[in-house]
Amino acid sequence: MGFTSFAGRVLFASVFIISAWQQFNEFGVDGGPSAKALKPKFHVVTNHVSSKFGVEVPEIEIKHLVAAAIAFKGIGGILFSFGSSLGAYLLLLHQVAASPIVYDLYNNGIDEDDFVEYVLKYSQSLAVLGALLFFLGMKNSIPKRQAKKKAPKTKTV
Repeated sequence: MGFTSFAGRVLFASVFIISAWQQFNEFGVDGGPSAKALKPKFHVVTNHVSSKFGVEVPEIEIKHLVAAAIAFKGIGGILFSFGSSLGAYLLLLHQVAASPIVYDLYNNGIDEDDFVEYVLKYSQSLAVLGALLFFLGMKNSIPKRQAKKKAPKTKTV
């Protein structure tokens, strides 16, 4: 059971680790292709938040968001492979923050060509989010192992 669990965590985390490695290699000075793809979507989200809530979102450089995503996915994936709750929380935070921005269903109508693709990818993102929540729930429900106390030996008279 121990090896199977470890192998499952490694396979699950490999999606995040490989993605982080690819983004790291393409990062460059300006954040790479990830920053170019994220920039218009991020501005749409910040404008949407500003208009709905009346709160001005501070200006953030996109390359810093991409760097944070790389760190969360890379470090979180490695820690998750070894069964760490911190790694699961980092991956969870990445999924919660990135999914609504990357898969902006609220800007794509059902009549758009790429709507089905966005729905499928967003559904996969929700499945990953559910798996992380399941892992954290199981991790917190299993009691920690306690050292077995030896029964005191009775003295013979």
